[in-house]
Amino acid sequence: MTVRLSRRVRRVSLSANAAAKSRVTELRDAGRDILDLTTGEPDFDTPEFIKQAAYAAIAGGATKYTPTPGVKALRVAVQRKLAEENHLDYPLASIVIANGAKQIIFNAFAATLDDDDEVLVPTPYWPSFPDSVRFNGGEPVFIECGLAQGCKLLPAQLEQHITARTRWLILNSPGNPSGAVYSAAELSALAEVLRRHPQVLVLLDELYEYIRFDGRPAQSLLNVAPDLQDRCLLVGGVSKTYAMTGWRIGFGAGPKILADAIAVVQSQSTSGASSVGQAAALAAYTGGLDFLAEHVAAYQLRRDILVEALRHVEGLEVLVPQGGFFVFVRCAGLLGRVRPDGQRIDNDGDVVAWLLEEGVAGVAGSAYGLSPWLRLSIATATDSVAEAGRRIATACGKLQ
Repeated sequence: MTVRLSRRVRRVSLSANAAAKSRVTELRDAGRDILDLTTGEPDFDTPEFIKQAAYAAIAGGATKYTPTPGVKALRVAVQRKLAEENHLDYPLASIVIANGAKQIIFNAFAATLDDDDEVLVPTPYWPSFPDSVRFNGGEPVFIECGLAQGCKLLPAQLEQHITARTRWLILNSPGNPSGAVYSAAELSALAEVLRRHPQVLVLLDELYEYIRFDGRPAQSLLNVAPDLQDRCLLVGGVSKTYAMTGWRIGFGAGPKILADAIAVVQSQSTSGASSVGQAAALAAYTGGLDFLAEHVAAYQLRRDILVEALRHVEGLEVLVPQGGFFVFVRCAGLLGRVRPDGQRIDNDGDVVAWLLEEGVAGVAGSAYGLSPWLRLSIATATDSVAEAGRRIATACGKLQ
């Protein structure tokens, strides 16, 4: 029997991050010494008070189906978090909980995109953005934001790419993979363009909102342009801030009509998110952020170590991240060089393959829409980051 796959699923591909992580596992199982800089997952454990809340929820019988938009107590906690931490006011009906922020994004596109609608995707991008658009019938329109502009979208670029078919703009800050953070002035300039195009919705992916370096405050487009709130979907979650990637809890806050539609889509796919996961997230949002300074300081130290190790390596140009879990490195200067075994380096995939031979796993920038670049995670042990920097510098030095 031949299984015929839909055009929809043939428009998307397996995550490059997942594929890279799988390759690391294979090599390690075979006995290879590989430093894994592929995954954007905190190496810190979920704080103990959150785990204890999950244990208590299980013991108390909170193991049943949950309301599709989320448990009310958690939605109230998100509402309070947005008001107190982000200075944004949302009615409870505008907040929906899902099985991770990725599901919020997917459901939002499912709820709003018709065939051939366009979504503006600044590059570099998180790969799930364009694939979620494609899966739901839309067309991603890529806007290249390179090193010269710090991997951030410029107002003139935004204006140039908006058409009658544009339904969404995606803004991700701090950025994955770039680590770029928009300033208040930069956000205000983008808001001026958006005001001239009221048909364009804005997806604000702020998963890394508190992973910011050098004392940069958390800042959202809605803090500088509150008049745009009725056309923005703010996406957040517990995975990065609270080291809760496996708990799979995210939220969306936006216009009620959109929140309702997201819940409708979810009701026909997964239904409500895990009861235990929501109990843990409730504890996270009500238990404070006392642990966070230590985590952010560790990420910043690792950033500084890796940037310093790579910034003087011939052939590499390092974009110093202002937040997030990654160091994004332009490797155009390595193209055309030859490995000791005679193989030529023609693209960033070849660079990644060579570094893997030398014991460091990263991900090619082509997976994020910008090539030739490399994404290297700093969400791993400090000693591993330091050793990875040394190995990368040595590996690059072996190229002729």
